[in-house]
Amino acid sequence: MRAPIPSHRSIANCYMSVIGKRGIHYLQKLKTANIPPELLEKGQNRVIDASLTLIRERAKLKGELLRALGGVKASTTLLGVPLGHNSSFLQGPAFAPPRIREAIWCGSTNSSTEEGKELNDPRVLTDVGDVPVQEIRDCGVDDDRLMNVISESVKLVMEEDPLRPLVLGGDHSISFPVVRAVSEKLGGPVDILHLDAHPDIYHCFEGNKYSHASSFARIMEGGYARRLLQLRETISVQLIVSKYMTASIVFTQDFEKLGEGVKGVYISIDVDCLDPAFAPGVSHIEPGGLSFRNVLDILHNLQADVVAADVVEFNPQRDTVDGMTAMVAAKLFEQMASQHQNLLERKAAIIMTTVPYANPVPILYVPNNVEYCHAGRSVELGDSCVHGSFLFHKERAFI
Repeated sequence: MRAPIPSHRSIANCYMSVIGKRGIHYLQKLKTANIPPELLEKGQNRVIDASLTLIRERAKLKGELLRALGGVKASTTLLGVPLGHNSSFLQGPAFAPPRIREAIWCGSTNSSTEEGKELNDPRVLTDVGDVPVQEIRDCGVDDDRLMNVISESVKLVMEEDPLRPLVLGGDHSISFPVVRAVSEKLGGPVDILHLDAHPDIYHCFEGNKYSHASSFARIMEGGYARRLLQLRETISVQLIVSKYMTASIVFTQDFEKLGEGVKGVYISIDVDCLDPAFAPGVSHIEPGGLSFRNVLDILHNLQADVVAADVVEFNPQRDTVDGMTAMVAAKLFEQMASQHQNLLERKAAIIMTTVPYANPVPILYVPNNVEYCHAGRSVELGDSCVHGSFLFHKERAFI
């Protein structure tokens, strides 16, 4: 009897396993074989320096060209971070950046955005390549240093005016080093708009402080964000986030104050916020999510200054044969690429005060500056909204 032919998914998973065994595990053995640790560290430093040099020089070149063109206030710059090993289930997001780029420049789709921005114009969109995550890990570099490399790569992009980083994930663990870099470079916290089927704010999920389920815990405890606004359709999770009370998480599309009094707004979009009918290529499929038009409307209505963004958790190994989710992720990037220019041109503000929900949703935070009332009593952390709607009015929220 012939052995079954392995699928592309099993081959890819095997490849990831081989990388780990060939690189990190092998170097761990070397450390126990009387190899001087300073020898390994010097080699790792050379690889890290070479990686940062590549990003620095590409960003410098793109910045010089845009400044020579003149009249560019902000140009969205793609930076890939192909990291997947902090996923709690599948590691396929590590393969996402090249698939998204392929979809962005695919000849079968329109190269202009819905608001008329031409993607072929470098003043709208440019690219500085990928952080070589697997090559760095292959040298035995641990996650502490790897996160620093990602942060430094983002800062190198931001140093070259008018570049603004738009990061291609990768799993959601990359949001921590990216937001950290943006906050440190701008000199203060940002507000975060987070679209996701999950809160990703576990303290240390499965013992991994850099887990993709813990990225926003690291961000909030580091003080890199003032406000975290999370939007999703439905969610069912155990609430374990009481220690991060500095976050203000509400279920609303009222963006009136988002970005006020801080350095700007950071957008993080986990592709699994979308219903799988629109984006099946994710590791954690959550039916009942947002439609693609819902997400576009949210982006269109955002009036704040977007200083950086990421799109994460696209898993090519679970996508359809024709690359449906890759195209969806590409369209999200295209829309955000035009966001910087659009904000300079339009003044309209859309404020929505009532958001209906068909299912109960948990209240994640009860911040001091917001009052929650429910049937004449205070709402405690972990309570759920009954069928109905949230009504937001200034600093008060009624259910």
